[in-house]
Formats: sequence, C-alpha cells, structure tokens
Amino acid sequence: MLELIGLYKTFNPGTVNEKRAINGLNLTLEDGDFVTIIGGNGAGKSTTLNLIAGAIPADQGTIRLDGVDLTRLPEHKRAKYLGRVFQDPMMGTAATMGIEENLALASRRGKSRGLRRGITNQERELFREKLAALDLGLENRMTSRVGLLSGGQRQALTLLMATLNRPQLLLLDEHTAALDPKTADKVLHLTEEIVARDHLTTLMVTHNMRNAIQYGNRLIMMDAGRIVVDVRGEEKKNLSVRDLLEKFNVENDRMLLSE
Repeated sequence: MLELIGLYKTFNPGTVNEKRAINGLNLTLEDGDFVTIIGGNGAGKSTTLNLIAGAIPADQGTIRLDGVDLTRLPEHKRAKYLGRVFQDPMMGTAATMGIEENLALASRRGKSRGLRRGITNQERELFREKLAALDLGLENRMTSRVGLLSGGQRQALTLLMATLNRPQLLLLDEHTAALDPKTADKVLHLTEEIVARDHLTTLMVTHNMRNAIQYGNRLIMMDAGRIVVDVRGEEKKNLSVRDLLEKFNVENDRMLLSE
C-alpha cells in the first residue's frame, strides 16, 4: 500500500543549523497494516509523516501509495488519498464553524464542488449516525461551534473527519499527546475501533512505549532518520517496554517517562 524508497531530507542545508532529518529511509506497508512509530526527539517520526503528506518536499527518494507516485505531487492533491490527525486538537478543524459544517467539508475532500445546498438532509443523518458512534453526545450538538468543544471531543471529531471518506492511508501524529490520560485512552480506543472496522492502513507516531506495543500489528523505532527496530506479529505482542529499551539505547526523557 505504501512504499518509501531511499528518502532523504535535510533542513537548512549549507548552514550552521544544517540537520539531516531523514537519512535513506526505506519502508513498505501492506494493505491494512497498523504501524506504530516510536523514537526520541529528532528521530524523524513527524518528518516522515510530513514527507508522505507533502507538507515538506523530499530531497531525494520516492513515495508511492497504492502504486501512485506521490513524490512530486503537491500537498492539496494528496488530500484525497490521506487522512491526518495532528497532536494539537486545534488543528484539523475550523473552530468558528459548526460540527456538521466541519463534517461536510471533510466529506467533500478531494471531490469537485458545485453550486448546491450546503448540507443535505441525507448528509445530516449520516453525520448524526457517525457522531453517535463516538458516544460523546456530539450528535445532539451538531450546530455547535467546534471551538466550544473540549480537547478530547475535538480530537475525536478530527479523527472522524479524517476517516469519513475512507482514506488509503491514515496518518496519526501523536494525536493523543495533548490530552489527559483518561481522554487519551478514549481517543485511542476509538482509533483502534475505526481502523479495525474500516481496515485502514495506518501510521501512528507516539512517544508512549506502552501504547506503541499495545496498538497495531507492527512497531517501528526510528533514530537519526532511519529505522533501527522493526517488529510485527507475535514478536510485537510479546514485547515489553524493557525489551524496547534494551533494543535501543533511549536517552529521551519523554520516552522513559512513558515506560
């Protein structure tokens, strides 16, 4: 489903602030893979997602999604293939618009638009059904402005928006890091349910080792822009946080605190 071949990315080349963020990255995902990505600060996790999404261009290498070469495709043209949820709950939604208006925008992502009624009754019923599945009471607040929602409600809505039209690839960039532990668990369970239900190929960046082990069928650890650990299946299920620490000398405080 996804192929990253020989990817390189350097920020501020030729200056004292030069930083090689991605260094010959190769990665292949099969259809339906749910891959968690872990690594210290500066390991290249978020940069990898930004390269796939087209938020930044690759210096070298190839990005293919289901056989389509995305490498030189601009970010807005990749939108129809991808769903993405960011760490900041304020991103991914329009705060001054209503819940149903945000969902309408998401449902038309990548589609041609013409002059017609803003939200049809059929769409409104679909949105109500999808919101009810979140079990957050949002189906009764469809005209409420998104800016009035809590961080957890907003992140759950963003997750729904990212998967409303089944994406070929779902990118989750530490999407629970800004939430309190109870809310983070709720959003992670929702994530797992949606990914399993729709058989979504997914990349989830996290700093939490337990979450990286618990969720998905494959775990990748990155360091200095490369993959240094890649486990899946039974090997992943039998992993412990201590195993990960032994596989890779982790010196990042956030990762150690997540133990």
